[in-house]
Amino acid sequence: MIDDIKKDAADRMGKSVEALARELSKIRTGRAHPSLLDHLSVSYYGNPTPLNQVANISVEDSRTLSIQPWEQNMVGAVEKAILESDLGLNPNTAGTVIRVPMPPLTEERRRDLIKVVRSEGEGAKVAVRNIRRDANSDLKNLVKEKLISEDDERRGQEIIQKLTDQHVKEVDQALEVKEKDLMSI
Repeated sequence: MIDDIKKDAADRMGKSVEALARELSKIRTGRAHPSLLDHLSVSYYGNPTPLNQVANISVEDSRTLSIQPWEQNMVGAVEKAILESDLGLNPNTAGTVIRVPMPPLTEERRRDLIKVVRSEGEGAKVAVRNIRRDANSDLKNLVKEKLISEDDERRGQEIIQKLTDQHVKEVDQALEVKEKDLMSI
């Protein structure tokens, strides 16, 4: 039973670290790339819909993304979604085409991106800690049901804490790599 809890916690913690890696890969520093806008949602007839399902996103040049919504009435919604995102982009609309110039990476912009990276990392750490809390709660329930002893519970909690420490360390390493990447450009 303890092994099941440990395995479940390890899987979930691993998924949290993978989700952080995906989020960090969206924070681009160099050229314009369509995946930069992958996580944006647009209100499409009242339903939040991924941007790439309501518009064609392409790279116009190394510093500009071109977005062409499939329906003309979506231009305003797409523009609003980009403005409200945490990417710091200012779209320019010309008819039905929205051009999104990538701002040059100033020292200030890099610092802003590092703040975004750190907040993503903190979110991943919170997720890992919540998984630890859930696993410890499961262990306490097993003790209450007298399925394991208190010593087994203590050993299980130590194992879960080691898993937590390991995954938090992985999050910190990923953040360190991304921060170095952002500051080296």
